[in-house]
Amino acid sequence: MKIIVIGAGIGGLAAALTLGRAGCEVQVFEQAAELREVGAGVQISPNATRILHRLGLEEPLRRFGVRPRNLLIRRWDDGRAITRQPLADACERNFGAPYYHFHRAELLDLLSAAVPSGVIHLDHRCVGLTQREDRVEVRFQNGALAEAEVVVGADGIHSTVREAILGKELPHFSGHVAYRGLVPSARVAHLGLEVEAASWWGPDHHFVHYFVGAGARYLNWVAVTPGEWRVESWTAKGEVADALKEFAGWHPLVRAMIGSVDTTNRWALYDRDSLPQWTVGRVTLMGDAAHAMLPYMAQGAVQSIEDAAVLAKCLERADSHDVGAALRRYEETRKPRASRCQEGSRRNAILYHLGDGEEQRKRDANLASSTTAPLPQNTWLYGHDVEAEFEQS
Repeated sequence: MKIIVIGAGIGGLAAALTLGRAGCEVQVFEQAAELREVGAGVQISPNATRILHRLGLEEPLRRFGVRPRNLLIRRWDDGRAITRQPLADACERNFGAPYYHFHRAELLDLLSAAVPSGVIHLDHRCVGLTQREDRVEVRFQNGALAEAEVVVGADGIHSTVREAILGKELPHFSGHVAYRGLVPSARVAHLGLEVEAASWWGPDHHFVHYFVGAGARYLNWVAVTPGEWRVESWTAKGEVADALKEFAGWHPLVRAMIGSVDTTNRWALYDRDSLPQWTVGRVTLMGDAAHAMLPYMAQGAVQSIEDAAVLAKCLERADSHDVGAALRRYEETRKPRASRCQEGSRRNAILYHLGDGEEQRKRDANLASSTTAPLPQNTWLYGHDVEAEFEQS
């Protein structure tokens, strides 16, 4: 079966690998002129690493990934630990796969290196598609045309493919703005930071930091604040002074990390309500194109990898006449779980940002009582094997 994937991000490349393994003839079209990832850090939990291991990527994942020893949540002002739980080793022991932090560019590079030569086509921006009875024709801005029996939109929150099959729909602005920073680890060595997935929770704000890059070469941090600034761009410039102002009164360690960078970027955080459908005819969606979510469960990239695995399983035994049924099965399998992550991320946006008071004390007490590792409420997420579930269904 011939399949076109629109978008060569983490999800699109994972789809190229899973669909190729399933025996499909895959072509990936990417609008950018070069394959690069401008974001800094990304977290990949066991529910995705086990899929990537099965694709033969265990060794490069280990080489480029950073294994956070613990999950640490701290108070915003005095730095007191609300909870600290073992993470990477506990995930491998309990769920059979590790938890990793990656520099996004390195994760994208290792995925693209595994895709066969000639599959990825750069500088091809999709501008429209036409569905026929037995195929889909795709048009690109550069004048090129391509056709396949299935088209997969992996082209992000502003998906052209989604608009082509479902119409125009605007994403939902969360009211939150994120500053991000990336700094060489040597520059913050004096701060004595552990190799952990660490976050600080405070009124209307939170701050996350962890190491990324092979050998933990960089500290990656993200500082989330309230705001009305609406530009959604990884590369929009922010001011370090503005970020420091937002975190006035916070623990000196937080302010030291913010102040350690020369420049910062900021982006407005958007998501979408759960879509009524992902599939029309021979065209379907995956990743942010299907279920854009806030980053408060660290599942955006992970859920796109799960999408890729299930989509390949659904199409593996299908022929051209079965495409509609196979894509409906993919959507029916994936939508409840992805929607649960969307909803959970929205709930966490409230949980992380509680003002000091009774609700905050109750939240902290609940977290402090969760002593098994990793967080028990995430067993449904980290412990779930979408490929095994599919084989059993």
